[in-house]
Amino acid sequence: MTTLSQFLPQHLQTNHIPAALGSVLESVVAACAQINGKVRQGALAGILGEAGTGNVQGEDQKKLDVIANDILVHVLTANPNVAGLASEEEDTFVACNENGGYLVLFDPLDGSSNIDVNISVGTIFSILAKPEGALATESFLQKGRKQVGSGYVLYGPQTQLVFTLKHGVFVFTLDSDGQFVQTQTNPSVPAQTKEFAINMSNQRHWFPPMQQYIGELLAGDTGVRGKNYNMRWVASMVAEIHRILMRGGVFMYPQDTRDPGKPGKLRLMYEANPLSLILEQAGGASNNTVQNMLDIQPEGLHQRVSVVMGSREEVEYVNKLHQQ
Repeated sequence: MTTLSQFLPQHLQTNHIPAALGSVLESVVAACAQINGKVRQGALAGILGEAGTGNVQGEDQKKLDVIANDILVHVLTANPNVAGLASEEEDTFVACNENGGYLVLFDPLDGSSNIDVNISVGTIFSILAKPEGALATESFLQKGRKQVGSGYVLYGPQTQLVFTLKHGVFVFTLDSDGQFVQTQTNPSVPAQTKEFAINMSNQRHWFPPMQQYIGELLAGDTGVRGKNYNMRWVASMVAEIHRILMRGGVFMYPQDTRDPGKPGKLRLMYEANPLSLILEQAGGASNNTVQNMLDIQPEGLHQRVSVVMGSREEVEYVNKLHQQ
């Protein structure tokens, strides 16, 4: 049984990855281990429910949103290799250590609307190399393809760490001694699938290409796709993507007509980019129905985006319908 602390030094050396990057990953994981403890306590610690505050996007924050964010900020700021961080819960970036070489972006608790009903949530993170010069918002606005690493910790029936440093995807499970132990190497997303995940309650608001696509899936083996599909919806993106990583599927959160000027709901920097890198490393695909997710040039820290990601055949098919 290989623990994370045993695995990382060899992985870094084999792939000529700087030790400083490994230390940043270890800090994120250490913070997530603390968050896991809070999530597991839940009502016993009186930390469920609303915090009574809102984030920069105007969304109500859960108490655990705030707690998870504070833990990550505290732990990462203490790492001299972290120059700065950005969070879905912070208005702007946080400067950390002037001589640090890395930037960390994160969604401290994805799917937090599920916390109070005990459904899986997670922490998503992205690591970038800090560009030369003074730290500024522009330092963070790098295409997803420039990420040097990304991953997530899923607080589910098991607590699992999934990450990539762009040399494969690795899965670790938290054991009873508080150690992350390697349980899977290089999971592969099947190119074909019979599962899709989307919030069907928004169907009437979708643009015609997405209406057509979902209509074809619902027609099953009587329609043009010639096979029956199952729908899954957890309302926790990190849980949806973990399922797809393990067995295939396609996850979608499309732009809709309620606010045509708003390109989507999910965040490019904190959700779409890090999870897209994981899926691409595992053979999957992702786009915003216009271009590959990892090729989008970010324009702001809290930029929203339309999301289609998962099994390559379905992602490419959705993209083709939108191009037509």
